[in-house]
Amino acid sequence: MSLISIIVPCYNEEAVLPLFYEEIQKVMEQMRTEHSHLTFELLFIDDGSKDKTLALLREMALKDQRVRYISFSRNFGKEAGMFAGLENAKGDYVVVMDADLQHPPAFLPQMYNYVKDGEYDCATTRRVSRKGESKIRSAFARTFYKIMNKISQTEIVDGAQDFRFMTRQMVDSILSMREYNRFSKGIFSWVGFKVRYIEYENVERAAGTTAWSFWGLFRYSLEGIFAFSTAPLALASLLGVISCLVAFIMCVVIIIKTLAFGEPVAGFPTIMCGMFFLGGLQLFCTGILGQYLSKTYLECKHRPVYLMRENEEIYRSRQNS
Repeated sequence: MSLISIIVPCYNEEAVLPLFYEEIQKVMEQMRTEHSHLTFELLFIDDGSKDKTLALLREMALKDQRVRYISFSRNFGKEAGMFAGLENAKGDYVVVMDADLQHPPAFLPQMYNYVKDGEYDCATTRRVSRKGESKIRSAFARTFYKIMNKISQTEIVDGAQDFRFMTRQMVDSILSMREYNRFSKGIFSWVGFKVRYIEYENVERAAGTTAWSFWGLFRYSLEGIFAFSTAPLALASLLGVISCLVAFIMCVVIIIKTLAFGEPVAGFPTIMCGMFFLGGLQLFCTGILGQYLSKTYLECKHRPVYLMRENEEIYRSRQNS
């Protein structure tokens, strides 16, 4: 028998969870019919939801023995949710997918067929369009992938998603990276292995609203840049060299103009422009250094990526007692 663990990070997914559970049950039954040796577990990660997500998970766990869940003590973010799922999954194969049905469960049989024979270690989806997203958001996303692939040695495919069907070997490799500041898109690419991409059109959420704001996605993109590239540090050094070169050229020009043509030196405006330019440049470079230093500081603390408040075993024992 082969166990497939399906990890589903959840944050305020009360509206869509029943729809997801209904769809995933159909797919699991279909796969069981085609491959009688397959068994499943559903591992939901409640990332400190403020709605009735946890109550729904409790109810599902009591009715269905395949359902497991981990509820965090607070909101730790999707990265922590995926890590917790990978760390606690028991399967020979592990799936990571969202509950909003933007990761269609219907792809799971096709993904399994790519991975089962050992030709591929991972099957994942790649959006070929961003239908439904704003033009500004889509433009920023494409720009991020272009910048990331130019400044990083780890290639991240444009449109690639966290929806992945992985072998146990690949999951164990991902778990060996115990870093606190996690950027899973980069980690998935960094560990390597053979990946099969399945292209499809973007799908809208089945219900509810996304927890990702534009500012949240922007911060997440910065996490990826600082996690998988040292190019910003090189940029700070380059800007320092350029500013010194510009200052030297300006000094030479002022000296020549004063000695050769007798032009007076503009004092106050020149000094103020120079002060603002160099001050801003120094703050910008210091900010880049501060970002890397803050990441190092958090790594040195060795804090856990997440803290569990409850899981299905704790809840069932409470109910029995």
